[in-house]
Amino acid sequence: MGEGRDTEGTTDTQARRAPAPVRAPDPPGALLGLDAAGGLAALRGLLARPLASYYLLISSAGLLLVIGLTMVFSATSVKDYAEDGNASASLVKQTIFAVIGIVAFWACQRLPARTFRALGRPVLGVAVVLLLILNVLVALEALFRVSSVGPLRAHLLWLYLGPIQVQPAEVAKLALALWGAHVLARKGAALGWWKELATPLFPVVGLLFVLVGYNDLGSMLCLLALVVGLLWAAGVRMRVFATLSAVGLLGIGLLVAVASLGAGSGARGEENYRLARLTSFIDPPDPAKCFETNCYQIVQARNAIEHGGWFGVGLGKSSLKFGWLPEAHNDFIFAIIAEELGVVGCTVILVLFAVLAYTGLRIARRVEDPFRRLAAAGVTAWLVGQAVINVGGVTGLLPLTGVPLPFISDGGSALVVTLAAVGMLASFARAEPDAARALHARPPARWVRLLWAPLPPLPGRRRRPAPPPADRGSVPRSRPRREDDQAAARGARPSRTRAGTASERRR
Repeated sequence: MGEGRDTEGTTDTQARRAPAPVRAPDPPGALLGLDAAGGLAALRGLLARPLASYYLLISSAGLLLVIGLTMVFSATSVKDYAEDGNASASLVKQTIFAVIGIVAFWACQRLPARTFRALGRPVLGVAVVLLLILNVLVALEALFRVSSVGPLRAHLLWLYLGPIQVQPAEVAKLALALWGAHVLARKGAALGWWKELATPLFPVVGLLFVLVGYNDLGSMLCLLALVVGLLWAAGVRMRVFATLSAVGLLGIGLLVAVASLGAGSGARGEENYRLARLTSFIDPPDPAKCFETNCYQIVQARNAIEHGGWFGVGLGKSSLKFGWLPEAHNDFIFAIIAEELGVVGCTVILVLFAVLAYTGLRIARRVEDPFRRLAAAGVTAWLVGQAVINVGGVTGLLPLTGVPLPFISDGGSALVVTLAAVGMLASFARAEPDAARALHARPPARWVRLLWAPLPPLPGRRRRPAPPPADRGSVPRSRPRREDDQAAARGARPSRTRAGTASERRR
């Protein structure tokens, strides 16, 4: 009959209807979780792009190079101005080597894998010859006080040919990466046998370890990290690593012992500086007595790190670079970074090296060619291992060995060879299957391919079958054929029955 209304004009149906639930606001933690999930999804999307490895490699190496040039100027400006009146002398020299390294990077990223494989043996031969010349000159100077032979002169780790200065150990690192990857890729599944590893890899590696480690134990450890990366990427069994670890520890012990005979920067009859560094790491002496022992650099580096704090004292405002910290521009440049840029600056450096390590292993995992995979893993182990050795030595987490920090420390040979190795990695990154397909699907302009890098080969693309061999004509005979009715006609023979006696057939 109709709906009744109450005194306020509200219907009974409206009165019985339940109120709509009120949605509670999201807690702040949920919003943060959604933002984090969205950020991770965006990061995964960026990493899934075909050329992500290439751009990660270029960006991380480029930023490290720019930071290195900046810190070289900061660490050397005071000393250069005090000695020559030119605060930018070391910066100009390092910039010249950086330009040469960028040219080497450009050239290496244009080369295919077969060229790198062909260059392995010649570059290894050049490295061995340079190391032999360096060790002979060092021995002549130590035994007979012969400082030079013609234009050749040696000093510790450097070989001088007139005005040209080169460090043969840096060339040996790249040579071992190329040649070792070629040898292991060629052996393939046969690496499970000891004899396949023993020839020719181990003899050559042992020779390089002796030639490099006699003068430079730190560079030998970098070579050891490179070899471990190659064998790990090749899938060598763990017992092989255990055996190599025992042999490696024995070899390191021998190289530490020969420092008493004049190896490295040691001298016959004086204190073994390598043994002193090792014992000072195991049992640190009193910092007040470090002026008399081998822990002076370590204590000064820790003072620089403590002085820097979280945010540093400011770029160019380091106090320990005023002659208080030896090798502040080279082996101990990370301590200057810690003092001027603080923990934040050191974290940026370590993150960039972590990105470089991730990119190198990503390239090694994605490429199809075994040589590219092994070479990428070896170069990544070399660069990252050298960075770990340097940072660990400066901060006191590892024994001090005296190796430069890649991309950042002052040094021309190391910078040029490092940028050449990064150029090889860039060539491999462009050869990833997804990257190669993307570049062929939307190729860049012709002038870009000519000036920067050509298109990589498509994955899985087989070579065209070889054309059939040309007709070589009839088989030459010792005497012309008979032109009579007994000569056999061309084509299939009607019968295989032989006629005539044996003497007639022999004729």
